[in-house]
Amino acid sequence: MQIRFGKKLIFICCIFAAAFNAFAQSGRNKPPETPTTTPRPRVVYLPTLETDSPLPKPQITPTPKVEEDGDDIIRVESALVPIPVSVIDSTGKAITNLRLEDFELSINGKAAEISDIFRSETPVRLAMLFDNSSSVIAAREFEKEAATRFFKRVLRPEKDLAALFSVSTATRLEQPLTKNYNQLAQAIENFPLPQGATALLDGIIKAADHLKEVEGRRVIVIVSDGDDTISDSTFEQAVRAASAANCQVYVVKTTDFENFKRTGGRGGNANIRALSAERRMQELALQTGGAVYSPIDERELDQAFNQISAELSQQYVLNYYPEEAGKSNEFRAISLKIKKRENLTVRTRKGYYISKNKS
Repeated sequence: MQIRFGKKLIFICCIFAAAFNAFAQSGRNKPPETPTTTPRPRVVYLPTLETDSPLPKPQITPTPKVEEDGDDIIRVESALVPIPVSVIDSTGKAITNLRLEDFELSINGKAAEISDIFRSETPVRLAMLFDNSSSVIAAREFEKEAATRFFKRVLRPEKDLAALFSVSTATRLEQPLTKNYNQLAQAIENFPLPQGATALLDGIIKAADHLKEVEGRRVIVIVSDGDDTISDSTFEQAVRAASAANCQVYVVKTTDFENFKRTGGRGGNANIRALSAERRMQELALQTGGAVYSPIDERELDQAFNQISAELSQQYVLNYYPEEAGKSNEFRAISLKIKKRENLTVRTRKGYYISKNKS
C-alpha cells in the first residue's frame, strides 16, 4: 500500500516538473506581451535653426480664387500678375514721372486693363547664385568682390532681404533670406575653393522656388560665366520657373573679365559652348525683364551695380489681374508701350504662366 502510494507521488511530481520546464522554455522563446514595468517615453531631438535675428514670418501671396469649366480650363478671378517696368530715354536716363494712363498693356495681342501702379518703394526679395565651380577659377576673387559689392550697394537694410546660393555640381543654399549684410559677406568669404561641374539651370529653379512664396519684388542675380555642364533641368524649364515665380533675372557675367585677364582684351576665343552660354543668359534676362552686365574691371563692376541699383530704385510695378479663361500652365505674352512717346525704351517681362491654384 505504501509502495503504491509512493509510486503515485513520484508520478505526480514528474508531471509537475515537466509542466514547469515547458513553461520556462516557452518564456525564453517569446517575452510577455505586457511589460512588468512602465516603459519610458521615447525622446526625439529635433534640430534647431539659427538666425541672425528674429524675422517676421514671410507673407504668403494669397491663393487666387479660380473656377474650373472642365477640360482643365481655368478662369482666374484674382491672380495678381506683377509687371516690373524700367523706362529709359535715348540717353539712358530713367523716366520717373509716368502715370498709370501713360502705359498701354496688351496680353496676347489684346488690350488689357492695368489695375494700379506703384513706384519702387516695394521691398526687394533677392537670391544670388554664386558660381563656385571649377570653370571660374580665373575669376574667383573677382566674383567674390562682385558679390560682396553688390549686396552692399543694392540692399536697403530697412526694406530688402537677400539669400545666397553656391553653384557647382549641385546648388546649395548658403544663407537664407536675411537683411544682414555681414552674414552674406561672411558666407561668401567662407566658400571653399572652386571645384566640380556647373548646375546653373538647376540653381535658377531652386532660387525661384526659394522666392516664390515671399511678398515683394523678386529678383535673381547670377554671378557666373553662364556656362552649364551638368544640370538635369533644361533652359526652357529654368526660364519658366523664373517667370512663374515672377522673378526678374540680372546677370553679372564674368566671361569678359576672364578673357581680359588672359588676353588683355575683352573678347576671347568664341567657341560654341561660350556663345551658347552667353545667348542663354541674354535670353533669360530678356524674358524676365532683367539685364546682363559684363564688366572687365572694378570700374565697370561699379558701373554695373550702379545701374542695377538705380533700376531697382526707379522701377514702376504695374498690377494686372487676368480675367480671361485659359488652360493651366498656358503662357500669355505681355506687350507694354508708353503712349505718345516713341523715343523711350521699355524693359519688362515678356509674359506669364497661368497656374492652376485652388482656394
